Amino acid sequence: MSTRTVRAVIGKNFGDEGKGLAVDYFCSRSPEALVVKHNGGAQAGHTVEQGERRFVFHQLSAGSFRRSDTLWARTYYPDLYKLREEVEEFAAVAGFRPTVYSDAAAPVTLIDDVIVNMLLETRRGAARHGSCGMGIYEANLRTRAGFGLTVGDFLSCDAATLTARILRTREEYTRKRIADALAAVEADRAGEAFPADDDCKQYLELLASENVVESYVDEMLRNAAAFTEIAGDVGALLSKRENIVFESGQGLLLDEDNRRFAPHISASKTGLRNPVAILAEHGLEPTEAVYVTRTYVTRHGAGPLPYECTREALGIAAEDATNVENPWQGRIRYATHGTAEEFTEPVLEDLRGSGVGQNLRCSLFVTHFDETGHRFLTADGPETAASFLARVPVRDTFAGYYAAAGREAADVAEL
Repeated sequence: MSTRTVRAVIGKNFGDEGKGLAVDYFCSRSPEALVVKHNGGAQAGHTVEQGERRFVFHQLSAGSFRRSDTLWARTYYPDLYKLREEVEEFAAVAGFRPTVYSDAAAPVTLIDDVIVNMLLETRRGAARHGSCGMGIYEANLRTRAGFGLTVGDFLSCDAATLTARILRTREEYTRKRIADALAAVEADRAGEAFPADDDCKQYLELLASENVVESYVDEMLRNAAAFTEIAGDVGALLSKRENIVFESGQGLLLDEDNRRFAPHISASKTGLRNPVAILAEHGLEPTEAVYVTRTYVTRHGAGPLPYECTREALGIAAEDATNVENPWQGRIRYATHGTAEEFTEPVLEDLRGSGVGQNLRCSLFVTHFDETGHRFLTADGPETAASFLARVPVRDTFAGYYAAAGREAADVAEL
């Protein structure tokens, strides 16, 4: 009888819930785990602390300190240009270099995606969408339009071929994409003041430069060859592992299909649907869905945030060391949870939309208890975990709960 455990670690809210801690925790209990990155790309920032060691993971899995291997799924958008910096910084902290496998079909983010992303966000001015400025949405649009490049391409083609493909994409796709997108921005903001044209000029100049493409392609080729391995048979790789963890980026409320919060959402599926689909292709299914939440709610950047308040109003003294303010996402924002019904509904929607069976175990992984006196912060005031969870509708949906009293795996206790 198989003892395989396949967990999907999912952020329940807008991101920054503590998914890195959760992945590290499960990998600490699961020797030789395989961690699958399945949505988003390098914009993720999952923090793991182990004593004096602290690292913010972007493309490497948050299980890397446990020597768990990383797999980039075909639904993940790696940034090969940025990969070297992360691998080398991690090796300096951990003393070893982790193994990164990739589905050959994983579509890569290109420099032009990043430039277009920055151009459009800059042009939106005060009406920015809250993008990280790292090109994931643009890479997704380009790939869906038939102009995708993959990790497999960067391990099988030469620089001249790849450069020519990107330059051809500029002519056949990118020019029109920019014109249409800028026109849409101007239509949306008719009568409003725009940023100066000079603020956008630098991006247009970069999009006209062949040298930019050539230098980026060279670095991407070096990094792909040095730091990644193609998983020739993804099904075989998955089947060999008794412990698999799917590491989601962003949160359920930022899922690309969550129109309630559009356009301030992710260009990916942030819940169970990717893991379920990927596993089904190989005759596997998840055994547990782990929904991660802080005892309060955060959101980084623009967009609606129900029950928003200040950090001070929540009584939280410490500033978030990972989510520092930056020119693209802005600052981290804070809120309380809403009602018990509002708390549960995103989970129920995710379960319904993924089509999973009744045998799936669902768990809640709660972080930052240490900041709130071991209480949930809700619209009705602070509540003990037992009091709040007792009012969660269809409580049997959750077969078990995990509580994090701190930010290290050693501080996590199963309830």
